[in-house]
Amino acid sequence: MATKLSVEKLTKRFGERTAVDELSFAISPGEIYGLLGPNGAGKTTTIKVVTGLVPPTSGKVRVAGFDPFAEPLKAKAELGWVGQETSLYEDLTAEENLRLACALGRVPRAEVGKRVADLVEVIGLADRARERVSAYSGGMKRRLHLAVALVHRPGVLLLDEPMVGVDPQARAYLTETVRKLAGEGHAVLLTTHDMDDAERLCHRVGIIDRGRLLAEGTVDELRASLGERDVLRLEGDFPGGDGRQLPADLGAEVLASHDGELLIAVENGSEALPRVLVAVEKTGAVTARVTLERPTLETLFLKLTGRELRD
Repeated sequence: MATKLSVEKLTKRFGERTAVDELSFAISPGEIYGLLGPNGAGKTTTIKVVTGLVPPTSGKVRVAGFDPFAEPLKAKAELGWVGQETSLYEDLTAEENLRLACALGRVPRAEVGKRVADLVEVIGLADRARERVSAYSGGMKRRLHLAVALVHRPGVLLLDEPMVGVDPQARAYLTETVRKLAGEGHAVLLTTHDMDDAERLCHRVGIIDRGRLLAEGTVDELRASLGERDVLRLEGDFPGGDGRQLPADLGAEVLASHDGELLIAVENGSEALPRVLVAVEKTGAVTARVTLERPTLETLFLKLTGRELRD
């Protein structure tokens, strides 16, 4: 299957700071790819290079085969971008916003009416399409913002933290809409720091931190990289250290320690729990609460970086 978006060894530096560091990934038609990482990991910078807003220091980007800097009009014709901030004219109605976007996107005049009608139906705003956007809720604005990005029928959809600040109902609607768009053949790049969004939506995930790709695969593949182990989340007071001095024969690995919490990977968590608690308490710890979990993207990220995914 042809690649719709490819990023090869992309590097972007701002002075002495490296925001993106030899990042590579590719997305096929119909695929939702999640670029997962904390704030400041390089996700938005990557989006800006893909859209042609920021030139790369080195590396190569292709959108449907087009270089966004050498062939900007052809590349942008294939791109729909939904940024973190909604870019709407609030004194206009939803229909008027979409008609304006159609004009800017060079949609043939004969197709505009049907295109607008179809889009307000897709985003669930048909009954309020002639109201001013200033009267809309945050979730409604998010949905309209997505529709604006779709007016020219792009092959690649860039979603930069699209769920920020939306209520549960709008989140569910946006999630289902993105799934449908992928089902229609759009290649979707979703940047997020929210593990739940990534697990719900993405066919594949790339975990990024400090501009580097740390791991990539399906959610199941990434979980499997931790092995067939459970995760014990211990909350309490750990004055004796971070617990990394646990006995080797315990078969437990401390993934991370922060803010009165230990994450420990261990086989057969329910059986190992009493032994782990004894070993941890020998370090001077007082455990107030224990949770047994299956491996998640969060625990993988903590293993790879030693810090919280949600910054």
